[in-house]
Amino acid sequence: MNDAAVLIVEDDADLRNALRHTLDSGEYPVLTAESGPEALSILDSAHVGLVVSDIQMEPMNGHELLGCIRQSYPDLPAVLMTAYGTIESAVDVMRNGAADYLVKPFEAKELIKTVDRHLRSQPVSDQPLAADPKTLELLRIAGRVARTDATVTISGESGTGKEVFARFIHQNSVRGDKPFVAINCAAIPENMLEAILFGHEKGAFTGASKSHAGKFEQANGGTLLLDEISEMDLGLQAKILRVIQEREVERIGGTDTIPLDVRVLATTNRNLRQYVSDGKFREDLFYRLNVFPLHIPPLRERKADIVPLAEMLIGRLYDGQSAIPELSDEATDALLNHDWSGNVRELENVVQRSLILLSGSVISVDDLAFENTNENCQAEECAGAQLQDDLRKTEFNLIIDALREGGGNKTETAARLGISPRTLRYKLARMRAAGLSVPDGMSNATH
Repeated sequence: MNDAAVLIVEDDADLRNALRHTLDSGEYPVLTAESGPEALSILDSAHVGLVVSDIQMEPMNGHELLGCIRQSYPDLPAVLMTAYGTIESAVDVMRNGAADYLVKPFEAKELIKTVDRHLRSQPVSDQPLAADPKTLELLRIAGRVARTDATVTISGESGTGKEVFARFIHQNSVRGDKPFVAINCAAIPENMLEAILFGHEKGAFTGASKSHAGKFEQANGGTLLLDEISEMDLGLQAKILRVIQEREVERIGGTDTIPLDVRVLATTNRNLRQYVSDGKFREDLFYRLNVFPLHIPPLRERKADIVPLAEMLIGRLYDGQSAIPELSDEATDALLNHDWSGNVRELENVVQRSLILLSGSVISVDDLAFENTNENCQAEECAGAQLQDDLRKTEFNLIIDALREGGGNKTETAARLGISPRTLRYKLARMRAAGLSVPDGMSNATH
């Protein structure tokens, strides 16, 4: 039983109740909200593992709610529900941080499958995948420091898995059954970050309609991860230092101090020592946080991790009806020879794009959709050119022929092609975006 709840956000009461009834028969707790502000209030107080939200809502629409979730809860997956015929908009929203989307009307089993996939994809234990000797040694060291209460600064390039190691340290510490709270210091505006970290009392500032516990309070007894700590304003750094030293916090607009028992972890993709020398980071805070430094090498320096990570991502992201595809030898070589400037995050993007474009049971080197790095190319031209390359003429003809044979029924067409209906929708949407001609009625065919 997963104790993380599914939060349904829908302003239509009948649909909201129907969605809740559908998921009530499953294994996950279900919470509901009729608006974006109510959803954010629930997120402040409940253990939510997935948000399923409509896009068309008032006063806060799904796009705006997604932005708030990405700022305050960057690791919380969100699935957006969109009206039929607006797939391009939904794909844009996914690029902005949504984990998935559902096109209305959808069947109950599709909702259950989507919820199950995203909640189950969250690791039960935060054991990082390790095959390379460098990563194995890092795990050994992280396991030892986890048993202490030392403050740890985890450094490394963006996308290397710093937060994965932070969660591993928390889970393997005596605080493992207590809260793990992460906040991305780079994703939240400076004028909001202080209130989010320390909390505030009702009336402390314009818009503070009720009291709110800060991240330090929420993490009390457990672990607080200050992600990308180097992006924090110098003035706020001084206040953070005081909270860590005094082990107490005072809400904005409050007069009482709240005792804290929090282990602080920090991550950075910068050279903090150089930042200290440049006057961009407080030296006293640096030494307070850097009791035990842990550096995560880039993926290109731990090549033995690349293929196991790719295979894990394929298994997690594949949504087809046949067996999970395997990597060909040529595709494996291409993955090992790629530079991976975006590290694990780039690898995940490549795997996801390749699965969308996959036409067989084996991922060939031609299926690998590496990013277009031509900086002189306009964004629209690059996307179209890349897609024209990936969607080969033969695949396009196969999809159109299958649609015609199935009378435009996408469910039947997907079954003929051995892919899921969602993958078929992706392919059709990307075809249209690339300027490929999809016959009238085909791209919006009924289920």
